[in-house]
Amino acid sequence: MVPSQLQADDFRGYPPEARRQATEHLPTLQQLPLPLLVLLLQQIREYDWKFPAERREIDGQLSYLGSLPESDRAALLEGFARVKLSARLAHWDWVNSPGGFSQELSAELWATHQIDAFRQAATSYMAKFSAALPPQPLPARRLGIAVIGKGVEHNGYPLFRKLRPHGTTFTNVNPANGLRTLLEAVAARAAAHPVPYGYWYVDGGTAEPVPDGPLVSMSYGGLAPARAALLRKVNKAIDGGIGGPEELRTMLQNMRPEEIGLSGAPADAVLSHFQADILTNGSGTQIFSTSFVLWTARELWRRAQPLTILARFAPRQRQRPMNELLSPKDQSPELDLAGSLIDADMAAFYIWIDQQRLSGAEEASLLVWFENHGEALVISPFLARGTESSTAVDMKWLLSQLA
Repeated sequence: MVPSQLQADDFRGYPPEARRQATEHLPTLQQLPLPLLVLLLQQIREYDWKFPAERREIDGQLSYLGSLPESDRAALLEGFARVKLSARLAHWDWVNSPGGFSQELSAELWATHQIDAFRQAATSYMAKFSAALPPQPLPARRLGIAVIGKGVEHNGYPLFRKLRPHGTTFTNVNPANGLRTLLEAVAARAAAHPVPYGYWYVDGGTAEPVPDGPLVSMSYGGLAPARAALLRKVNKAIDGGIGGPEELRTMLQNMRPEEIGLSGAPADAVLSHFQADILTNGSGTQIFSTSFVLWTARELWRRAQPLTILARFAPRQRQRPMNELLSPKDQSPELDLAGSLIDADMAAFYIWIDQQRLSGAEEASLLVWFENHGEALVISPFLARGTESSTAVDMKWLLSQLA
């Protein structure tokens, strides 16, 4: 089937909102080059479980493409139309399996030396779409908070080396009630400017209690049953002779939340699908708590585009042979506190980089605190860059410099 032959009935296997979107924009979809069409269908098929920011982008792309005159749309998408596909891909069931098609397309583009031209086409398309999309006004400045070094008593590692040029380093912070102060501040922020999925608390251990409301809590410890169920499935597949890494990756990508014990209830669908994505598509998120927190923060900035993330890192297990790490049987692995601090310190830098890719980056702030210690770093439009202060301050004072 070619795109022009698409019919509304072809989307009968899609979830309700996804089916509605595809049917409503059917005339536009029928006119797209197959490589771009399938990439869009991959997003549309998951529409029911997307964050509001992701839905807005999908809606925006469909409306943008549909509003263009035919000649302008053809010129915009010329790079996609020039992609040559093999007969095998051309006959793929791309409507019902857009994810599988995308994987095979990527491999084929590399093999046929078309990958650079495809990337150029995609970059040009997204740049023009982004320029045409009016920016969403923010109800509050974006704020990132990274709490690092849980459990570390003594540290000889120089913290914040990557971030120091961009903010102010504080060396005399009163740590009393620091974490509780941060959680209360984030909860108050969420209550003052309630936005669905706009405020997140991600913990690499067991999450601290937070009040009911817009603040979403997610933790490595809380997902322990899902992580164990996933590792059991991975081990079973490996023991059963699964074809190799690509087949294992495909299995993970196709896994649904309920298969690893996450809620399938409609009220929890967006969160449970996001949690499943973190565990099945993340690199090391199943076995290293620091990777879990970093990957979750990265995906939240990219997908949910929240106003606030509080990411608290906890000690990860020490590196061991992969077959041991993947085993769900070991419930008490040895922890690497010093290594986890170094991991988290670098992760805070990545959290800041990902935050800078979003709208409002010039007014955004970041706070990094060495938990239960007197060291912190603040990047804020109200503070100097590349400076250090030994003035006695507390967490409430630091927070006051962020807004």
